[in-house]
Amino acid sequence: MRCPKCQYISFNEGDRCRNCGYDFSLAPEEPAPELPIQTGTEPLGPLTDFSLNGVKGLEPSRPITGSFELPLFKRRDDDAPLVTPSAVPRPPLAVRRATPPIVRPRAARREAVEEPRLALESDEPAIDAPIAKAARDATADAPPDAFTAAPWGARLGAAFVDSVLTLAIDATVLYFTLELCEVRLAQAIALPLVPFVAFLLLLNGGYFASFVAAGGQTIGKMAARIRVVRAAARGDVDARVPFGQAVVRAAAYLVSAIPAGLGFVPAFFGRERRALHDRLADTRVVKA
Repeated sequence: MRCPKCQYISFNEGDRCRNCGYDFSLAPEEPAPELPIQTGTEPLGPLTDFSLNGVKGLEPSRPITGSFELPLFKRRDDDAPLVTPSAVPRPPLAVRRATPPIVRPRAARREAVEEPRLALESDEPAIDAPIAKAARDATADAPPDAFTAAPWGARLGAAFVDSVLTLAIDATVLYFTLELCEVRLAQAIALPLVPFVAFLLLLNGGYFASFVAAGGQTIGKMAARIRVVRAAARGDVDARVPFGQAVVRAAAYLVSAIPAGLGFVPAFFGRERRALHDRLADTRVVKA
């Protein structure tokens, strides 16, 4: 039931609309639908809608008198082709464009690219290839005097700069240690000397060993333009000092300094000018 006021559709019967409460008794009566009057000539049965005759408004232009007049049963020539081809048939794609074969002259190609051959039995000297020549130059030993020993003035200057740096580091460590322990400088003797001195020696030895192993130069040697290399080095390839050898050289400073510094005296004399710690570590100091 549809409410004439709000057009609400309800499937329950009642006197009022469930949506707006409108009273259905007040609604005007609608006229009954007019049904067409049948004359008796209308087709009967479930297939009335598919009939082509007898329905008003659906009559064909002329009555169908036979079944062969329907489109499905029209007579046609059975020999006529369903698809009419064009007048001139086109060749298939595979035949339409043929790729000509590519002819490559083998003799000319062999003459253009000639493979290198070794002249084993020829009387003429063989020409060295650039790669082989570069390999021989890289592997060939340099002359014994490839490195020049550092002068004693440069070594003294480098030792002075490194000494100033290490003393500054030691003084900084001592200052912060006294501040942490809340001890004055006059009372520094109260600190445990053996552990403190051992720590400073390790700190200074680490400075020398790390710089020598990294590039063969401490900060002082960089300023003096000298560096530490292995004693048997004949070129830059094998001149780098290993870390273990650098540690031995740093520890050998004590051996050179203990006998009143006499271990440093050989650095001022001789052709190689190797000090005692250089001979113990199998190193030498040369110009950078």
